[in-house]
Amino acid sequence: MFNYQIIIEYLGTDYVGWQIQKNGISIQSLVQGALNKTLKTKIKTNGSGRTDAGVHALAQSANFFYKNEIKDKFKFLNTINHFLKNTSISILNLKKRNNNFHARHSAKKRLYNYIIYNRTGKLTINKNQSWLVKKKLNFEKMKQAINYLYGTHNFSAFRSSSCSAKNPIRTISKVNIKKGGDKIIITFESKSFLQRQVRSMVGCLKYVGENKWKPEKIKFIINQKKRRLCAPPAPPEGLFLKKVFY
Repeated sequence: MFNYQIIIEYLGTDYVGWQIQKNGISIQSLVQGALNKTLKTKIKTNGSGRTDAGVHALAQSANFFYKNEIKDKFKFLNTINHFLKNTSISILNLKKRNNNFHARHSAKKRLYNYIIYNRTGKLTINKNQSWLVKKKLNFEKMKQAINYLYGTHNFSAFRSSSCSAKNPIRTISKVNIKKGGDKIIITFESKSFLQRQVRSMVGCLKYVGENKWKPEKIKFIINQKKRRLCAPPAPPEGLFLKKVFY
């Protein structure tokens, strides 16, 4: 058996998320269907992690086992993307891995970007790919606040009530916020995240930017560990899984 990794780009707007679910069409189900047609056998994929409904990926990672060696990478990519032509999904690359490689368990870090447009005018080009915030945001206060999220903390306040993770402690190894014109990009990097953690952190930063909270309120919320103190999570359409590191 050969173990292969695929790199996947997708817009999550029309899907229930990465993982196969009964309540709608998932990215995983469409990718597996295209793999089945391309390789003419039933294939099961392991994703690097779940992305929620509406969340996008620039480089989601998944692996699968196949009995034969895939010798023609160009033909494989051309064929599988043909079967995905009516979707918002593209397979960008194929890599041969050793049999111990697992897209989720082998991942060392995951990098997410969240995009906000801070302007009055409605979104046209970036519709469903960013969060439109019309009220003027205090960017300097957001820059102060994001530093409280850096490092190792108990992120219980920032997790979804349906989060199944046993341990709420996570280490955020990179935080960054930058602004160009009316576009704000917020970056978080960690080995793993709790369910809706990134969107919850962004929601809190927005409250700071709107001057509803002082920057140090972020530290208070972390220490209190209570979900009810957290701001509403940012909508999924602004969130992108940018890269998975191995």
